[in-house]
Amino acid sequence: MLDTQSNRPDQVPNRAGVGFKAQHLDGILQNPESIGWIEIHAENYMGDGGRPIAQLRHLRERFPVSCHGVGLSIGAEGPLDVDHLNRLKKLVDWLQPGLFSEHLAWSTHDSHFLNDLLPVPYTQATVDRVVAHIDQVQDTVGRQMLLENPSTYVAFEESDRSEIDFLQEVAQRSGCGLLLDVNNVFVSATNQNYSPEGYIDAFPTHLVGELHLGGHEQDADDFGATLLIDSHSRPVVDPVWALYEYTLAKAGPRPTLIEWDNDIPEWDVLANEAARADRLLSAAPAARAN
Repeated sequence: MLDTQSNRPDQVPNRAGVGFKAQHLDGILQNPESIGWIEIHAENYMGDGGRPIAQLRHLRERFPVSCHGVGLSIGAEGPLDVDHLNRLKKLVDWLQPGLFSEHLAWSTHDSHFLNDLLPVPYTQATVDRVVAHIDQVQDTVGRQMLLENPSTYVAFEESDRSEIDFLQEVAQRSGCGLLLDVNNVFVSATNQNYSPEGYIDAFPTHLVGELHLGGHEQDADDFGATLLIDSHSRPVVDPVWALYEYTLAKAGPRPTLIEWDNDIPEWDVLANEAARADRLLSAAPAARAN
């Protein structure tokens, strides 16, 4: 197990950050005080040069950075892609992000890559596999990883424990931290008919190094029941803002990302979302005992 002190979350302030998109570069540089930090998807910056790397190096001189991976396939049954992991290490070595995170999901099968983040059953076998993968990642990159709770639409019949129990055991055994995506909690709770506040009450918030907020779309299933899709394509809705306030009341202030990955808006729209999160962070009390 890696020493969990190797992560340095103090480098990323308890403010709102945004997922960096190239079309927002001018807006960010013209009004840098509007955000506290930026987050990048690791897979977009694994090359050896070019404009994306030049932009990131420029921003790294001005902002703390969080590095969020979406392609390691932590939950896959097969082994991790060593080439992918080595490219990730190379990025982390020069970027020196304050926070580093990945999804609890799988996206590979044999040699095939699936353009989606698919859920895992919550069983002992999955715990053992995910812990082994996280150990390999943390040992390779030389720092703690945060593991993000997924957005889910159905539950696996074979699951023998709750999502929270699963995440807590993985974190305790591997030494990883947790990334709590508040929108994912709301989406999953709505789709599976449980209390999002109850989920937050039970969550080990002392392990949380970062929070995420994002937009979702509303649809209906074959029976007419509400089905929420985690799309990252629109503003954060008021019920998710309320759940975020509820989370801050328990967890205390944490670095908070505004995610917007599809149908990208003008910079002012994203900056306004970040400003709203900053206001709530400023008003948040210290963390309660967990």
